[in-house]
Amino acid sequence: MTFFQSFPVPHSEPRPRSTRHEPPPWMGPPTYYELPAAVHLGRFLHRSPSLVMAVRSAEVFSTGCSVSLSWLIRRGEQDDEDWSALHSMFFQFGPGPLRGQTRTTGLMFGIELPDGSKASSGLHSPYGFRGNEKEPEPPTIVLNNGGGGGGEDELTGTGNLWIWPLPPAGELRLLAQWLDFGLPETSVVLDGTKLREAATNVQMNWPEKGSA
Repeated sequence: MTFFQSFPVPHSEPRPRSTRHEPPPWMGPPTYYELPAAVHLGRFLHRSPSLVMAVRSAEVFSTGCSVSLSWLIRRGEQDDEDWSALHSMFFQFGPGPLRGQTRTTGLMFGIELPDGSKASSGLHSPYGFRGNEKEPEPPTIVLNNGGGGGGEDELTGTGNLWIWPLPPAGELRLLAQWLDFGLPETSVVLDGTKLREAATNVQMNWPEKGSA
């Protein structure tokens, strides 16, 4: 007999089945059941000696589209103290204003549809809607899944903008503003018709939603 055979095997209760969480359509894309259609965009929202922000691509779902963005901030004439303050603002670890300055606004995005309706990510938390919020008036735009890094000479970041519902045909204006980093309100026009047509290529993982 081995050492542990002299001890009883502890009893364990069966684990309850976990509840699958499917976010409301205004919070994010369908989690489990759709293979989105990819659309290349490849546009600059802003380009200056110190900051580049690019619209890379979109994943189109039946309920909306997720737009992938990236940004790169290059160090200029800042001394070590001012660059450290920029780090604080970039990663939101603290107020971190530059010496003699006050903080203005964080990173904000917005959309304007062909019918003139508008939405801003600044109306909600940086990580989207809270789960207890009621269905908002469309359209909505939410900044999700951000990431970033930085060193002595540059700061990099990425994020996904969830736009709900699927944009109508026509021109879709995407806007950005980040006054703390010298980015005034700027915009680029995207082809909403192209995004909407791509939705016809969305594929379901299974023929019927919810099947296993």
